Amino acid sequence: MAAEPSLPALKAEIQAFVHGPARAWGEHIEASGRLPDGVWDELNARGFLRLAAPVAYGGLGLSFPAYLEVFEAFAHMHGSLRVIVHVCNGLWRALAYAATAEQLERVVKPFVAGQRRVTFTLTEPDSGGGTDLRTTARREGDTYVLNGQKWMIIFADVADDFLVFCRLAGSRGADGTLALLVPRDAPGLEIRPMAPAMGVTGTQHGHLVFRDCRVPVANRLGEEGQGLAVAFNGFLDPSRIGVAMTCVGLAARALDLAVLHARQRVTFGKPLADRQTIQMWVGEMATDIEAGRQLALQAGRVWAAAAESEASGAVAREGHQGANPAGGAALANRPSASAWAAMAKLYCADMLQRVTDKALQIHGGIGYFRCSEMERVYRDARMLRFEEGTAEIQKLVIAREWLK
Repeated sequence: MAAEPSLPALKAEIQAFVHGPARAWGEHIEASGRLPDGVWDELNARGFLRLAAPVAYGGLGLSFPAYLEVFEAFAHMHGSLRVIVHVCNGLWRALAYAATAEQLERVVKPFVAGQRRVTFTLTEPDSGGGTDLRTTARREGDTYVLNGQKWMIIFADVADDFLVFCRLAGSRGADGTLALLVPRDAPGLEIRPMAPAMGVTGTQHGHLVFRDCRVPVANRLGEEGQGLAVAFNGFLDPSRIGVAMTCVGLAARALDLAVLHARQRVTFGKPLADRQTIQMWVGEMATDIEAGRQLALQAGRVWAAAAESEASGAVAREGHQGANPAGGAALANRPSASAWAAMAKLYCADMLQRVTDKALQIHGGIGYFRCSEMERVYRDARMLRFEEGTAEIQKLVIAREWLK
């Protein structure tokens, strides 16, 4: 296994980008309302879109816990830049989860190299995006015929392929679910741009309509019935942990801005920073952020250990040696990786709202104006409440762990 890049050097490189070129990109995006291709090109050229992918796929090979350590800094950037880094460093897992050797070469490696853009396509206008999927696929020879809709699909304006989760016509529950790579130019696919969102300015979301859309069977990832496994096992848990760390990073940026303003703003003859109420808030914010950071890092360690154990078990089963008992025992009698991911996402999203609310209050009225970075941070923060599932969904995942 190749050695990981030097984390201190990588962190320094990321910090220099975040507080330099990324600031300029953010100002341009807020002023124009658009996300230029140059953003993708620069992030890819710097290697920031393949930090977590394995070396064998063309990535830098950071372990997931190490990736989380460096990823926090990206959340200090404009939200549209952060979400590119987040999606590209996670979606390769779903693509590779059940990919054939041919699909690894045709899809996964070009995606990791930044030569092909793929986006996750699960959410529907009239379903919850889980076992109640309504988009259907009917097989005709070596082709699937899709009918249905997806919406709020990020990067719909630039994606080369959509990783679409659907079900075989007539199936119910998880049985019959499919993961299909649908090319942008697939016959029968209509891509409708959606209205601009409240925050994460410049990132386009789309409404996809499939009317007898024809997709080759060769574009199926995994077997029929594995669709939700590809969606959830390959992508959702680590993505939830990544969102949790995003909340930590964005909250830390809000705290930095609040402290700077409190030191500079003078009222009734003294800086806000000298007022006990402000000091109490800063103490609460700093504690909240650190608690979220440690929970996200622990969730990352648990997920990485579970993934390693699963991989070891698969290798052992292929060799007819049975599962790895030590790995199984190490993970017994504790919450699953899915529960840890949900806890991290739940806590950190709530923490972010508490911190950004106090930070905006410290800024006072000026923080509500577009001339303030705090205003943009506050808008971007709200999306994270429902990115990768609402608080209510996370609570259900956690509760099932204790009630089963």
